[in-house]
Amino acid sequence: MNDPVLQQRVERFLGVLNQCQALKLTVTEATADALTIELPWQPAIVGNPATGVIHGGAITTLMDTTCGSVLICALPEFEVCPTLDLRVDYMRPAIKGESVYARAEIYRTTRNVIFTRCEAFHADGTTVAHCVANFMRMGEQLNMPESFRTTILGEAP
Repeated sequence: MNDPVLQQRVERFLGVLNQCQALKLTVTEATADALTIELPWQPAIVGNPATGVIHGGAITTLMDTTCGSVLICALPEFEVCPTLDLRVDYMRPAIKGESVYARAEIYRTTRNVIFTRCEAFHADGTTVAHCVANFMRMGEQLNMPESFRTTILGEAP
């Protein structure tokens, strides 16, 4: 069941990332266990004008962002965790004119690394790509401005 507090946190996070704004990414579901983000089809992200298929880089960005953002849902405290490794397997081209959704989950958390997996798909369930991504836990090592943390968490400065 969707958690509106987690959804708002992820939406605020996407709102501060230029690439997410350019791609018009939106959160469709956020729970403590998983996150789903939508990438709407738009002419600006078409890779091949002859076919109208979304460029693979946009889908990779969608999946990386979804995997990284699911950390906001699952971790007890807000952490910025940079991507260590991302492997994408493309199954088929996205269908012209249709949104692509990405659903990510964490499958292992250690003191230093978080392991995620993700599937990109169309509304009918057709898989476009799969990925696994690993993220480095920075914890207190990251000198994050307090204003950034409060923006994401929706707290007053």
